Amino acid sequence: MFEQFEQIGWAQPWYDAVRPAFDSLEPAAGSADHFIDRFNANAARLQLQNHRGQPVRFVPQAALPPNTAYEEFIGATGCVPTRENLHDFFNGLVWQTFPLIKRELNALQAAQIAAAGIKQSRGPARDAATIFDENAALLVVRDTGDGRALVDGLRGHQWHHTLYLRRAAFERDAEVWLFGHALMEKLVAPRKAITAHTRVLFAPDAWFGLAWDDRRAWIDMQVAGQLCTEGLATSGFTPLPVLGVPGWWPQQDEAFYLDQTVFRPKRPAKELT
Repeated sequence: MFEQFEQIGWAQPWYDAVRPAFDSLEPAAGSADHFIDRFNANAARLQLQNHRGQPVRFVPQAALPPNTAYEEFIGATGCVPTRENLHDFFNGLVWQTFPLIKRELNALQAAQIAAAGIKQSRGPARDAATIFDENAALLVVRDTGDGRALVDGLRGHQWHHTLYLRRAAFERDAEVWLFGHALMEKLVAPRKAITAHTRVLFAPDAWFGLAWDDRRAWIDMQVAGQLCTEGLATSGFTPLPVLGVPGWWPQQDEAFYLDQTVFRPKRPAKELT
């Protein structure tokens, strides 16, 4: 198991969001194995809570009762069933990085389970929450005309123009923060085709001058508030091939962005008949 954790490339920019949580684990994080106790020490220090105000604790997977949904259990007890693998390791780091978002996601999922029960199909709200939890990236964009033009370009799948020709504008006016723990797990072995479901946040100029932790806290509060008041739908996601983020991969020449097996053109809308 330890070999899995040694493969994590902590210097890679896609781990910038959760690296401080990893670095804060005690004892000194020379090894990531047997991390549940370390997570609980951080959870207590950070005073993590679920939406019922119960302390968040990381517990072995065996603590999840039979026939009880994972999200339901967290919402009812504050206990996060955790396996000692990469997937759950990154999940715990996200809890320590974006605790308000994780709390609201769990509240949304628990409410859906309470209303509809456990079915073979999750339903649209739970589907959106699961996709967000597993595979989301948070794209923070300067709230200017240039920033909004970048977002329009991404939503229009104008990859070459937005990520290559306007690379300098992207680096100036946008930041990508990974949230999905399955996405982080996949990036342990990076592949060009790995694509995030991206949620866009528009931020004022002042945000870009804040210290890292203040930027993180702003994202956490903004997204959590939106989830609480607006809910979540899959239509709000924008695809983004992660290795296409300017500066996130060494071979980002023009041919890289012209590869339509990854940077696919937008499908035309179906005509009504």
